[in-house]
Amino acid sequence: MAVFTEVSKKDAREVLRRLQIGELVELCGIEGGIENTNYFLTSSQGEFVLTLFERLTAEQLPFYLHLMKHLAHGGIPVPEPRADKYGEILHTVAGKPAAVVSKLRGKSQLAPEPVHCAAVGAMLARMHLAGRDFDRHQPNLRGLPWWNETVPVVLPHLDTAQAALLQSELAYQNHVAASSTYAALPRGPVHADLFRDNVMFAEDTLTGFFDFYFAGVDTWLFDLAVCLNDWCIDLPTGTHHTERATAMLTAYQSVRPLTAAERELLPAMLRAGALRFWISRLWDFYLPRDAAMLQPHDPTHFERVLTLRRQSPWQYKRAA
Repeated sequence: MAVFTEVSKKDAREVLRRLQIGELVELCGIEGGIENTNYFLTSSQGEFVLTLFERLTAEQLPFYLHLMKHLAHGGIPVPEPRADKYGEILHTVAGKPAAVVSKLRGKSQLAPEPVHCAAVGAMLARMHLAGRDFDRHQPNLRGLPWWNETVPVVLPHLDTAQAALLQSELAYQNHVAASSTYAALPRGPVHADLFRDNVMFAEDTLTGFFDFYFAGVDTWLFDLAVCLNDWCIDLPTGTHHTERATAMLTAYQSVRPLTAAERELLPAMLRAGALRFWISRLWDFYLPRDAAMLQPHDPTHFERVLTLRRQSPWQYKRAA
């Protein structure tokens, strides 16, 4: 992920000393992403990830960190935040709020097959159920209120057709959110950003979910839609891949069957997931921040996904 704040080896040694997790071996900035500063932090006791939070505040961060701890203790493979001797898991590094978490084994599966999509679907359902008794509440900070605030900011950068599409879809999503069917959707803590590069595999075995810093309380269906819009499409074209999507949803439902309201609103939430990331990528692209390794994503990708989701709504049918 992008490096906005440079961390010195002196800073890294101080973090390791405070957390009592060994001596510094290597500190390496991580490229990609656009929200936080991330480093691989290797010590004499193991491998960790150091994250400095560039946008999230010290008031918002306990939700994410304690959710990760809660899920880890519930048997979900996620990075567990490391505490100091006082039990604190939110730290300060280079003047920024920071966390150190265990590094997951394996690597991201960037060309997934149905077997990988099924593994993600089943684990996502387990994660949703494990989060039901989490006692903290924070809304999805990139949910509908943020869309309504951000669309007027990015509209001046769009051509007439793009602006019409964006405004039309936003109006539709506000209409959906006001419906009784939407109110009936099950809710709880969601990851909200579970793309291919936020899941680890060792061969075909899923070893963990990570990067929970867009998490919040939202509908579980929205979380599932975000996954389907990344894991189960052709990236160059945005075209839906039915076999992978069916594998993901069948595996998800083997753990937690969808409700009638969820089945009805799946096409709408697939559109919502595409809209959310189109808006955020427009925002990051046209209103960028300085960073040493910043690589903003192409916003037109999710414009294509949204257009296709509108043109060809997908209704799940269990494989025979």
